Formats: sequence, C-alpha cells, structure tokens
Amino acid sequence: MALTAGIVGLPNVGKSTLFNAITNAGAEMANYPFATIDPNVGMVEVPDARLDRIQELIPAKKVVPTTFEFTDIAGIVKGASKGEGLGNKFLENIRQVDAIVHVVRAFDDDNITHVSGKIDPLDDIETINLELGLSDLEAVDKRLAKVQRAAKGSDKAAKAELAVLEKIKPVLEAGKSVRTIDFTDDEKPIVKGLFLLTSKPVLYVANIAEDDMADPENSKYFKPIQDYAAKEGAEAIAVAAEAEEEIAQLDDDEKADFLEAEGVKEPGLNRLIRASYHLLGLQTFFTAGGKETRAWTFKKGTKAPQAAGIIHSDFERGFIRAEVMAFEDLDKYQTQSAVKEAGKLRLEGKDYVMNDGDIVEFRFNV
Repeated sequence: MALTAGIVGLPNVGKSTLFNAITNAGAEMANYPFATIDPNVGMVEVPDARLDRIQELIPAKKVVPTTFEFTDIAGIVKGASKGEGLGNKFLENIRQVDAIVHVVRAFDDDNITHVSGKIDPLDDIETINLELGLSDLEAVDKRLAKVQRAAKGSDKAAKAELAVLEKIKPVLEAGKSVRTIDFTDDEKPIVKGLFLLTSKPVLYVANIAEDDMADPENSKYFKPIQDYAAKEGAEAIAVAAEAEEEIAQLDDDEKADFLEAEGVKEPGLNRLIRASYHLLGLQTFFTAGGKETRAWTFKKGTKAPQAAGIIHSDFERGFIRAEVMAFEDLDKYQTQSAVKEAGKLRLEGKDYVMNDGDIVEFRFNV
C-alpha cells in the first residue's frame, strides 16, 4: 500500500520514545517481524481482534496481520521554515508522508528540559503548525506568480488552479491549515498536486505521564489538546510513550500483568496504530481458511477487482466475481454455511465497493 504516517514533534516531547515503542512492538510480533526499511521508517502490524475470531471459526495453518509504515521525522524548532535547526530535513520528510502524527508533550518532568522552558502543549502545536503554514505560504506565493501568467490566456487548468490558490492563500495568511478548507471534488486533485504540508490529515498524540494512563482525562494537559484538535476536525489520543516503550519489550504474560497493574485494557500503541491507519483512509478485508487467514489493506472506496489485485495482479486481470460475507455476519452465525443459509453470503461483481471487514474469496480466470 506504501502509505506512511510521519511522527513529528518538538525536541524532547517523546517523539523518538514513541517511535522506539512502535518499532519494539513490531519486533515482538512473530507473524510479521518488524522490518527497518531505512534508518527512520518502521513497518508495524495493525492490531485487529477480528483476525483471532476468524481463525477461531475458520481455522487456517497461519494467520497474517496487515501492516503499514511509520516514519520518524527530524525534530523542529522555531524558524524551521527558514532552515533553522533541522528545518529543511523536517519539511522535506513531511512532504514524503501521507499523514501526520503530531506528538505533544503533556507531562511534567524536571529532568527533561523543554525546548521553550515551559510545558505548554498548545504553544507547541502552534509552533509546528506555524512553521508548516509559513512553508506552505511561500510555496503558494511562488506557484501563484507562475499560474497567474498562464491563467491570463485560455489555459483552463491554470484558471482552475489559480482559483484554488486564491482560496488557500488567505487561510494560510490567517494562520490556519489547508486541511480546514472545504474543497469541491474538482478542486481536491489540484490541492493534492500542490503537496502542501498543512493539507495532510493529522492525529494529535498527547504524550501523558504514566500515572494518567488509566484515565487520560486526569491529565491537565490533555483536554486543551482535544479541544484544539476538535476545532480542526481532527482526533486527539493520549499515550504514555515511556511506559509504552517498556510494555513493548515485555512478553505476553508480563505485558498482561503490567496493563492490569495500570488499570489499562490494551497498550496505547494499539489505539495509536489503529487511529493512524484510519487517518490514512485505510481499511481491511480478509481472506480466510486453508493455508492462511490474512488481513489485507485497501484504500477506502476501492472496488473488488482492484482489491483482488492487492493479492495478485492475476486476480485483478482475470476477475470474475467476489464471494463476500461481512465479518459481523460470520461472527453472528459462526460458520460459512450458516451465513449462506441466512442469505448473507453475496456474489459481487466488478462495481462492488469493498467494505471494511469484508471476508472475501475472489473468483478469477487468467
């Protein structure tokens, strides 16, 4: 699928600790070991309890979860848009990712120095968003100068792009992100082609203290982060990065004991991974039984032949139909034959749009 979520944040907010926790979690999972693609990219499994249930009802020799990528991006300081600190690297790395996981410090610790000398999550968020916005504004101004000349003639594409740029510029000048703008279906491809940093979807991650793991609402810093995210139509979750790094290194029994002691049902990383996965617009379908039961990642809106092609290009090229049942129906009726008897096993053609949780057998002829 080759989509990746980039982890960003100021220095000393726990960004690298969180990335280390993610990579350790990947290394602990036997079915799909963590793989380092390059020094700052990690492949991670997507936790999905549905896989265990499918394996229980339709046993297979092997179970394979789906995966996606996290990218650890260099820290930022004020002035990054002008090249301060590692600004140029930071901005270039963000251009390469599909979504942003914005880690914000939400804990007190006198032993860990904050880059600005105080704990102020909203100021931290705005520091990074300002730098991204300034970089976008510079890019828009450069593009405007070029497109305005072309739009004076009969170039319809230039005229359409000019209208989009003129819609974006005042928003950036007001200190807001491009993702807060409502674009038409015709405008969206133009926006995508501009590769603007603030157009990317964002997930805010409050790095809270371990004491707040069981109830993040106890953190005095978390609610302001949630409120800020809500104004953008974004999501905010809370994770105790240092504790998560420790949890990721434990075996299953020790992990269960740790979580029970903390009063937590599952590692915060699971929530982070799932939230990031959905942020990228990703969903999961399953193939079940025989040699392996497997989860497959697809982009929301994908039709059945293209989903088949994710498994193998021959499946798409020779697609005939898809035999589909919803996970909820298998979970309810417990056997494939019972699902069929209930009229819930469907034959779908080339125009079928895949749903999250579909269990599929593709028919093809090459």
